[in-house]
Amino acid sequence: MPRLSIWADRNFGDRRIRFRRRGVAIRNMAVFRFNNDLSSFRIRGADADNATLVLFSRTAYQGDFRVFRGRQAVRNLGNFNNRTSSLIFIGRNLTNRQIRRIQDTRRAPRDILEIRD
Repeated sequence: MPRLSIWADRNFGDRRIRFRRRGVAIRNMAVFRFNNDLSSFRIRGADADNATLVLFSRTAYQGDFRVFRGRQAVRNLGNFNNRTSSLIFIGRNLTNRQIRRIQDTRRAPRDILEIRD
């Protein structure tokens, strides 16, 4: 099962949250007091090569987004640093078309846990 760890600072520093599920959608990062705080992350574990992480700049999966697929260790989100207000992490590949549909409907995929505000 893929795992996601997110940090509030670059280079995997400061506060950390770990998710150990097949998927999680966070509609509003403020639930974890992490709104516009995400700066680095890691995706690893079994089946991590198939995982997808989508970071959105607004709540409810809206705004600009960045997609990361597979095993990753991102030390610095660059121009997306401290801009994440919602996210989706899932243990399979999400296509760009599926991501656009999520934005259109404002709904996470049905087969994962959704954490709402």
